[in-house]
Amino acid sequence: MEEFTYLYPLAIIGFFLIMSGLFTVKQQTAAVIERLGKFQGVKSPGLHLKIPLVDRIVGKVNLKIQQLDVLVETKTKDDVFVKMKVSVQYQILKDSIYEAFYKLESPTAQITSYVFDTVRAEVPKMKLDDVFVRKDDIAIAIRRELEEAMNTYGYGIIKALVTDIDPDQAVKNAMNRINAAEREKTAAEYDGEAERIRIVAKAKAEAESKRLQGQGIADQRREIAKGLEDSVEVLNQVGINSQEASALIVITQHYDTLQSLGEHTNSNLILLPNAPTAASDMLSQMVTSFVAANKMGEQMKSDDLLKTKVDKLKLPKKL
Repeated sequence: MEEFTYLYPLAIIGFFLIMSGLFTVKQQTAAVIERLGKFQGVKSPGLHLKIPLVDRIVGKVNLKIQQLDVLVETKTKDDVFVKMKVSVQYQILKDSIYEAFYKLESPTAQITSYVFDTVRAEVPKMKLDDVFVRKDDIAIAIRRELEEAMNTYGYGIIKALVTDIDPDQAVKNAMNRINAAEREKTAAEYDGEAERIRIVAKAKAEAESKRLQGQGIADQRREIAKGLEDSVEVLNQVGINSQEASALIVITQHYDTLQSLGEHTNSNLILLPNAPTAASDMLSQMVTSFVAANKMGEQMKSDDLLKTKVDKLKLPKKL
């Protein structure tokens, strides 16, 4: 029994040595093993055994997709300073864990340097407005540069995104004023065009109204003239000549006008003093005026006719 008593401590030591050699690796993680300071291998997720006191886990590598946010300040082509936030999504390649663990000391610093270099090479070629429009082109350029550089170190670039572009506050205020002025200019142009359309439409309506009004006046005068002509013919049939008929019609229209004015309560009519025979005197005076006018017209026609005959009888002078 004494001989077995020495085995218990050895068994206990062996048990602890074996237990210390067992280790587990979590999902989406890889463990890097070194044996006596030299790279031995990479262990995938699960339960593994290493040689105690010989093998050592020097590090574990995260295989998940990671994101690094980089804030870069640079200048555009039109001398405007902007701050850009670039989000880089990267992942360690499963086939390149050795390179990712041993070749690169600080991957985040390396990625940040490449982002700074690419952004400050691309943005100064663009104006501020183009930076907002072509931010996807900047992101593509960043991803291309990072892939070429980081694949060598076992890192794959999943995505590069330009998530924010922030110019100086004074620049943003100026841009807002420019946009507001441009919109006000457009609104003024639309208002002017609407006013022009209203003026043209109003002018066309007035022209049409005047045309119709003139046509109505012409029709009215035509009917009045026709009525007067019919009236003169009726009066001629009862023995009243044209001069007397015209004078009678004028007197009748005169009294019709007075009657029309008297029908309106708000109108004021002033009649000058006259004799009871004023109407008959007016009629006789108008008849006399018409007769004199007709005689004068006939005399002028006869004089013109005589002058024409004399001119025709004159012989041309001989040379």
